[in-house]
Amino acid sequence: TGSRSNTIDYVTIATTGNTTDFGDLTVGRGSLATCSSTTRGLFMAGHTGGATSNVIDYITTATPGNATDFGDLSSARAYGSACGNAIRGLHTGGYPYTNVIDYITIATPGNATDFGDLTMPRSKDFGGCSGD
Repeated sequence: TGSRSNTIDYVTIATTGNTTDFGDLTVGRGSLATCSSTTRGLFMAGHTGGATSNVIDYITTATPGNATDFGDLSSARAYGSACGNAIRGLHTGGYPYTNVIDYITIATPGNATDFGDLTMPRSKDFGGCSGD
């Protein structure tokens, strides 16, 4: 099941140094997927300790603090992949093995919506990328 944590740390990329505490997730979990826009970071799904989660949390990147509930994915899963741009975030696949692709509009908290399907179910060791 891997390790689980509710800790959010950050680094200042312009300077070298150790991480600093940013805040906490609403639910401690591991094997989650993340994406961001220029103003928000999202943390999606993951293991909560023997169970999978459908929780989506978000933070405002300019201001350290605890995460806030954003909404839910269409189903609970872990080991998925995520990507995003300034407008949308996608969560794909996961365990239990699924071909589901969900999307959210990053600026508007709410539950995920069906985007389509992967060509086959995928979990672990796959990634996503995006560009503007």
